Parts: sequence; structure tokens; C-alpha cells
Amino acid sequence: MPDSTAEVLICGAGIAGIAAAYHLAEKHSIKDILLVDEREPLSLTSDKSTECYRNWWPGPDDAMVQLMNRSIDILEQLAGESGNVFQLNRRGYLFLTTDPHRAGDFRRLGGQAQAYGAGPLRVHNGGTSGPAYVPASPHGFESRLDGADLILDPSLIHSHFSGLSPDTIAALHVRRAGWLSAQQLGMYLLRKARDRGARLLKARVTGVDTRGGRVNSVRLAGESNQVISTHTFINAAGPLIKPIGWLLGAEVPVFSELHLKIACNDPIGVVPRDAPLLIWEDAQKLPFSDEERDFLSDDPEMTWLLNEFPRGVHTRPEGGSSSQVILILWTYDIQPKQPVWPVPVDPHYPEVVIRGLATMLPEMQKYFGRLPKPVVDGGYYTKTIENRPLVGPLPLEGAYLIGAFSGFGIMVSCAAGELLAAHVTGSDLPPYAGSFTLSRYDDPNYANLLESWGDTGQL
Repeated sequence: MPDSTAEVLICGAGIAGIAAAYHLAEKHSIKDILLVDEREPLSLTSDKSTECYRNWWPGPDDAMVQLMNRSIDILEQLAGESGNVFQLNRRGYLFLTTDPHRAGDFRRLGGQAQAYGAGPLRVHNGGTSGPAYVPASPHGFESRLDGADLILDPSLIHSHFSGLSPDTIAALHVRRAGWLSAQQLGMYLLRKARDRGARLLKARVTGVDTRGGRVNSVRLAGESNQVISTHTFINAAGPLIKPIGWLLGAEVPVFSELHLKIACNDPIGVVPRDAPLLIWEDAQKLPFSDEERDFLSDDPEMTWLLNEFPRGVHTRPEGGSSSQVILILWTYDIQPKQPVWPVPVDPHYPEVVIRGLATMLPEMQKYFGRLPKPVVDGGYYTKTIENRPLVGPLPLEGAYLIGAFSGFGIMVSCAAGELLAAHVTGSDLPPYAGSFTLSRYDDPNYANLLESWGDTGQL
């Protein structure tokens, strides 16, 4: 006999599960929702990111841009109604390069993003005839400026963004972008869901009864072993979405990459406190002295540090004007990993990242070998091959999934939760819904599209 019942049981209390619970409870008035997680809410992966958002998404169609635009609409609505309790800002993303070819890519991608609905591309060549560049406000989210500004005049770049490499020739400032407090957003959504009757249970899902071709009940282990009778089960297990899928007889086509993050003090102020998210778009070799290179080349276990590293090192200030903290990320190893906890940390990671960042911000060289004590944490980007989320029904009646959020879980969660709730309740679906269901892989046209897939837009 079941120990209790739930109209909806959600496996996972990360940002995906909580967003789904919020929309089901707040927008569809479903009161009997049970969130199950063996950890504290938002503690596995949701609190390990740079907490950023953007509507800038390359791709073969506009689905990701439309999904992200909707998610940002909801974020702004929530910020407005809550008094901006999760500190949403709109400073933007600033992509930077020294490569004329990459600058051409910026222009091409800007035109594509404009066609997909991300907003207009404004080009600043330094002449007097073009539009004036408008700096982003360091505070608030009310700016209506969207799209992107492509700055091709180095003097204009350096007049607005201090400390950059003097070789920087192009900057792409994506405007409907910024960051927020992921923990505060998640807890706000959770509180709203709980106010509507949703419950949170600390336990582990160990089995699902699927007799008769549908969900009937869920077995739990934890502080007390229970069987919960339910006909609606949502797999929102983050990096564990694949093994939870096996309990439902479903193969979820995802893999995971390990992504680490550094938080450290920047006492000399290399990263301006009002800066946007700064992203270096050039591959590079790490800056070492001749003596250091000779030393590294003599050690077979260290020669990898002399290889070319990929683009994408990025940083932003964290905290208010009185804070010295900066966040830095750079995923230079994207080999698929089996998720394990605690996450393994490469002891060389802080030094590698600081050296990579010094290519964009030369003053970072002053921290070589004496970086203020860094705090390194991380999580897993669990993703599909084309780096799009999975939101919708599973083949088993009553089973759904929401996940494969890769590095964009915080920014996509609001719209993904809304979309999942529409699937569960049989409500009208938005035009982009089919682009994120598991069944997309059954479409031969989609398989052909995957063969021509280009840059996924992941940092």
C-alpha cells in the first residue's frame, strides 16, 4: 500500500524542478505537488554557475532565442513583483577579439540573432553617421535596449572598457543579458510554490512502478522509506537525469562535462566593478616566460600547458561596489565525464585560468603565482548533442522530463518550467515547443538538421 499520494511528483529540487513546481502551482493551481531531492534545494548544480543570462543564441533556427526571450520576460516580471529580490541586472555580455576574422563572425552572428528576434545589430565604426553607443547601466534591469552593439573602433572600445588588451579590435556587446542571484531566484520560486501547497521531501527516488504502461507510484529511500502513489512523474534530476530515465525505461540522450568556477578577490581592481560579463573569443597559448616554458617542456606531465587553449575564458565582478570578488570560468577540457561528487578539481585550474584571463586583461599578470586565495567549485553541464534542453513528455504515460540545461539552467528555467507545465496540464503550447521534446530525434528532418549544426553558442 502507498504511504501517501501526490498529484505530481518532481524528482529534483534544482532550478529545473523548482521552476516546474512554481508554474504548476502558481499558474495552474495544482496544489498536491511533491518535490523530492536527497540534497538541499539548489545545492547540486544550480548554485555553481556564473548566474548569467542572455538571449544571444546562434543556431539553425530561432527556437532558442524565442525560448530565452520568454524566460527573460518572466525573469523581469518576477523581478518587478518581488522588488528585485534576486538582483537582476542588464549589464550585458561583452565578447572581445583581436582577430579580424572573428570580428567578421561577430557581424554575421549579429545579423543572424537579429533575424531570430534577439534585437537589432548596431555597428559602431568610429564615424559620425552611425548610431551612438549607449553604455549599460550597472544597476537595474529596466533598459529597453536589446540586440547588440558591434564596436569596431578600438578607441571607442577602450574609452568605455578599461584594462583590456591593447590589441583588442572588436567588441560585441549583447544587451538583453546580465546576471542575477540564482539562489535568491530559486528560493523565491520555491516559496511561491510552497505557498500554493507544494511540499519538499528529502529523499532519493529508487524506483518507479510502471505497470500498465503508465506511472503508478514512486519508491523513495531516505530518512524514511516510502511509496508515493502518483500518476505524474517529472524527471528534473539535473546531472542524474539519465539514470532516473532508466527507472522509467527511457534512454535520455545526454552527456556531462565538468565545469569549474573560481571566486577570488581582486584587490587591485583589474576587473572594473561596473563591468559586464567579459568574454575572450580568441584561442590562445598561455603567457609563460622563456624560463617557465623550458621548465614545463622538460616535464612530460606538464607539457600540455604549452598547447593552444580554446576561446571562452570569462569573468565578471561579484557583489556590490565595495566588494573585491570576481568570478572566473574557463572550460578548456570538454571531454564527457561521468558525474561524481565531490567534483574533481584540477590543482592547476586556478593558475591556468588566471594566465588565460591575463591575455584579455594584462594587469592580471600581477597575480601570477600569488593569486589571492581562490575558492574553486563546480558542477556538470548535462547536455544534448546539439546543446538544447529536453522539455516535455516521455513515451511512458504520465512521465515527463525537464533538463539537459547545460550551462544555461538559470537563464532558461523560467520558460522551461512554464513549457513543462503546459505539457503536463494539456494547455496550449508555444510554437517552439516541438524543438525541445525528446521526440524531436524521431524526425528525419531534424536528423538532417543536426548534420549541419554549427556553433551552439555555449561559452
